[in-house]
Amino acid sequence: MLRFEVLSDIGKKRSVNEDSAAVFTIQNGPTLAVIADGMGGHRGGDFASATAVQLLGEKFQGVSNSAEMDDEDWKEWLLETVSFINQTIFEVAERDENFKGMGTTLDAVLVNGNKGLVTHVGDSRVYIINETEIIQITKDHSYVNILLDSGEITEEEAATHPQRNWIMRAVGSEKSITPDFYHIQLKENAYLLICTDGLSNKVHSEKIHSIVTLDGNLHSKAVELVKLANDMGGEDNISVVLGYSDSEVRSS
Repeated sequence: MLRFEVLSDIGKKRSVNEDSAAVFTIQNGPTLAVIADGMGGHRGGDFASATAVQLLGEKFQGVSNSAEMDDEDWKEWLLETVSFINQTIFEVAERDENFKGMGTTLDAVLVNGNKGLVTHVGDSRVYIINETEIIQITKDHSYVNILLDSGEITEEEAATHPQRNWIMRAVGSEKSITPDFYHIQLKENAYLLICTDGLSNKVHSEKIHSIVTLDGNLHSKAVELVKLANDMGGEDNISVVLGYSDSEVRSS
């Protein structure tokens, strides 16, 4: 089965933690791991990320027929639920001047047996980590990633680009949203890492790999990842959801 550790830290420079993260379960059903990084000022960013995670968890735990749902059913459910969350946040921002322009990244991984379904909006990330490699599953919806894809800048330039925090897609910032979906396999002794850019912008993926694959429990690994991001400046909030598959499990 997959075990999880969730850790969210305000960092060293921010006065408010605009990240939210959680893991939700259904009895005898799948697990949903979620992370969100809000934007739009102290009130707006905090509200957007917390609302996204809370609503997704409530909707997930309210599913009554999970045993009958296959991958396509869950994909449709995620699409509808993310659209509902997007509309909810967008309408609050439209009504209340204090929340104008807010939005949030949103990454959720639905784990069912040894399979995972990823939904992704923004520049938070999902990785699969094993003994030999770290694989980035999601593709950042960011301005810098557009420049990278077009060959206008290099990986090294992207790491220090002044607009590296500009995201091109966020939940709640537009009237409608289309998330990306990815299917993943969770093999025995593999790790699932979901993190906000407070980690991925500060700590190189190879260093993340070395920390996660060291001896130790999940909690100590998550703490070390957050500590390293803080040691390297901690300019942003840092959130980590770290899962570990300690034995091969099969979908029912």
